[in-house]
Amino acid sequence: MKKQLFALLFALVPFTAMAAPLPEQPFSMTPDINDQASLQRGMQLYVNYCMSCHALEHQRFSRAATDLGMPQDLVEENLIFSSDLAFNDQMHIAMQPGDSENWFGVAPPDLTLFNRVKGPDYIYSYLLGFYRDPDQLLGVNNIVLEAPAMPNVLEPLQGVQEMVCAETDRPIEGAELDPLTGKYQSCEVLQITRPGAMEPDEFEEAVYDLTNFLVYVGEPSRLHAQTLGPKVLIFLFIFGVLAYLLKREYWRDIH
Repeated sequence: MKKQLFALLFALVPFTAMAAPLPEQPFSMTPDINDQASLQRGMQLYVNYCMSCHALEHQRFSRAATDLGMPQDLVEENLIFSSDLAFNDQMHIAMQPGDSENWFGVAPPDLTLFNRVKGPDYIYSYLLGFYRDPDQLLGVNNIVLEAPAMPNVLEPLQGVQEMVCAETDRPIEGAELDPLTGKYQSCEVLQITRPGAMEPDEFEEAVYDLTNFLVYVGEPSRLHAQTLGPKVLIFLFIFGVLAYLLKREYWRDIH
C-alpha cells in the first residue's frame, strides 16, 4: 500500500512542477450572479464593446435573456445588431479567425469559459489595467498582461490612463522611501490623465458588471442549481422522515 502511495505522489510531481502561477492580479472583486441588474448591465457592455471580436459560442441570447429576466423584444432591439443573428442563436461573431489573426497577430479567444480558466480577479484586473504606452504597436499596455494584442476598447468610458510617478504614504512594491518627506515614491501608479465618459467609481462599477456577466456565462447553470438546492434538501428531509416511519412500521412486529 505504501509503495502505491509513493508511486502516486511521484506521478503527480511533474504536473506540480509544470504548473505556472497566474500573473499578479492587483485588483479583486467578489462576483454576485444573483444581482440581476448587474448581469443585465454587464451583458449590455459586453455586446457593445467586446462582442465585435470576442464570441460567446456556448451561450445563446435566449438563455441569457431567460436567466437575466429580459423580454425577447428588448433583447432583439437593443442587443442583437446583426441581421444574421436570431434570438435563439449562439452569441457568435461575424469576424473570421483568419482575418483577426492578420489584423491583431492572434485570433481573439472565445470568452465563454474564460472565467473558468483565469478567474474573476484576472478579468477585473485586466480590464482596469490598461495604460497608454507609445512604445506598443496598439499604443497601450497592461499591468496584468505585458504587450496585449488588443486595444483598450473601454477607453472612451474610462479615459486615458497612464503610468505616472506619485507619492504615497503606504509602502508598495517597487516604491522607494524618501527620508526627507517620509513618503514612498513609485513610478508605477496608474492615473487618469484625460477623463472619459464615466467617473472612476462609475467605471469600476461598469467593469465589475462586465466581469460579473462573464462569471455567469462561464457556468449559467449555477443560477438554477442555487434555486434547486433548497428544494432538494426539503425533499430529502421529507423522504428521510417517511423512510424512518416506514422502517419503524416494518420492524415493529420483529421487536
